[in-house]
Amino acid sequence: MKVLVLTEDDVHRLLRMDACIEAMADVLAALARGEALQPLRSILRPPGGPGLMASMPSWRGGEDPAFGVKLVGVFPGNVAQGKDAHQGAVVLFSGLTGEPLAFVNASAVTAIRTAAVSGVATRLLARVDASDMALIGASVQAATHLEAMACVRPLRRVRVASREPERARAFAARSAKRFAFSVEAVASVEDAVRGADLVVTATSSANPVLRRSGWRKARIST
Repeated sequence: MKVLVLTEDDVHRLLRMDACIEAMADVLAALARGEALQPLRSILRPPGGPGLMASMPSWRGGEDPAFGVKLVGVFPGNVAQGKDAHQGAVVLFSGLTGEPLAFVNASAVTAIRTAAVSGVATRLLARVDASDMALIGASVQAATHLEAMACVRPLRRVRVASREPERARAFAARSAKRFAFSVEAVASVEDAVRGADLVVTATSSANPVLRRSGWRKARIST
């Protein structure tokens, strides 16, 4: 029996955002039809530990049924070390025999898949001409969400705000090299959301990052 092993680089190379958006639309529809099961995750949080470990099992039926489980650690302190806060693996098993089929880096899957689901929601709910986006956050999820939004809407301008202004400026500079539309860092969340068609909050903040007074005049679709 062979087990496929995919590293972080492999996932980023093979799992294109546009393809992942389509895959997420398909599996969300299957879940709604009762063709897939996804119980609540279980979380182990050691007292005083620097992070936690979560287990997220799932199953999908059909002609080629499969079990999957994402085992992921969340370590917020990783960001200061230049590492993704999410670390772990996705393991795929045959739904017919239970044999392990694949072992996949979870950091890359989480980054792409989370943004892809936002892409599905935006494609369904946002105005078709939405083109002015506010992006709150400037880390891993911000990067993949920017890519996902660019897949589903004709972005013209993106304004990025972060509690660390230098991080926002660096993010904008990197992103401007990847996309044809304007990506600029702004000084505050209010500056980012004013007049925006789309608002993405890609942040792990435990406190609210938006206030009604800040986007009252915005034309927000999602």
